[in-house]
Amino acid sequence: MEIWDLYTSKRERTGQTHVRGNEIPQGCYHLVVHVWIRNSRGQYLISQRSASRPTFPLMWETVGGSVLAGESSRAGALRETLEEVGIDLSGSAGKLLFSQVRDHIDGKPFRDILDVWLFSFDGEFNLANASTDETAQAIWMFPQEILTLLNSGKLVPTLSYFFTSVETSVETSVETQQGCTT
Repeated sequence: MEIWDLYTSKRERTGQTHVRGNEIPQGCYHLVVHVWIRNSRGQYLISQRSASRPTFPLMWETVGGSVLAGESSRAGALRETLEEVGIDLSGSAGKLLFSQVRDHIDGKPFRDILDVWLFSFDGEFNLANASTDETAQAIWMFPQEILTLLNSGKLVPTLSYFFTSVETSVETSVETQQGCTT
């Protein structure tokens, strides 16, 4: 049984918890993380959901999931990464790119606060180290390859923000680090 903390839309903990699978009360939200993992070649680790997943089976996504009760957003991101793709990012510096309150998605009540993280990682990964069977396979992809997945309907559609929020923040960060030339 998975238990989540409940929050207000302003990200304040209500002191209440919630059991996954039950309807989230009106005016309450739970915390969710998406974890984008980028290597030094500019590729992102993309995983394919297993066929047994109840939503979006065999579609491609990034690591993500719900933050457990008592857990911070960063701790949830690290745990989900280890569980889904077997990578221990605990020593890595991650960056919170943005947070978004999502009341509804495609007309359905969603009631979550999404935190989108970016981590750099150049090590090896082995799905045999994952502690869940949520992931069928994982591969490194360049942004253009991820766009092809999106355009072909093979990327989980709620990840379309990647091209406006994740990749553009990386490009801006790289330009800033390079400095100006005269």
